Amino acid sequence: MINEVIILAGGLGTRLQGVVSNIPKPMAPIAGKPFLDYLFYYLRQFPIKKVILAVGYKYEVIEAAFGNHYLGMDIEYAIEKEPLGTGGAIINAFRQTCCDDLFLINGDTFFNVDLEALSNQHQTTNAQLTLSLKELQDFDRYGTVTLNGSRVTSFNEKQPMKNGLINGGVYALNRSLFENPELPAKFSFEKDVMEKQVSLINMQAYISDGYFIDIGIPEDYARGQQELPNIFEIIKI
Repeated sequence: MINEVIILAGGLGTRLQGVVSNIPKPMAPIAGKPFLDYLFYYLRQFPIKKVILAVGYKYEVIEAAFGNHYLGMDIEYAIEKEPLGTGGAIINAFRQTCCDDLFLINGDTFFNVDLEALSNQHQTTNAQLTLSLKELQDFDRYGTVTLNGSRVTSFNEKQPMKNGLINGGVYALNRSLFENPELPAKFSFEKDVMEKQVSLINMQAYISDGYFIDIGIPEDYARGQQELPNIFEIIKI
């Protein structure tokens, strides 16, 4: 079982500035608790030993809230002195990991994925990257993912969809994915690695029907205020 996690927690939350300001997006309060707190409570279900927070904007707020040890997990901070993009942030955080495989989670989404099952599929298929996918109906906010069996074959632009599989922002990945010397210091993990290299690497999909929410826009942030506390009570996290 993979036991290290990187959480991308450097977002400014530009689209939330009208309702949440002057704090990193993962610290946006949900029913009186930082959103990041829910992610830690989710992670503690699994044998996770270390969490590396990839931080930038006002990272001191996060560090003051969670310190270096929380809910039985060690916490380290990979600090960006300037924005590196999601890809650069991952490489920066990798310097503080010791394992070849680890989990990656977006700091502004919660997807109730069974990480043990995700880890098993990732390692059984010898994947370089395994995406957790969620099937949605009647949406236009997200791009979709196309599969051949369990292998990811393409990423599709946002458009109105009756149903489709979306990327839920929870990954298992191998450090070999970032050993390309041509990668710049600043780049997008989604655009420059996932989309451009989809035909070149073993990219697998793990489909989950777990609860999913992305708090990146005010409407869904407001929905999270109602839903997340109830979900955590129901699933006993």
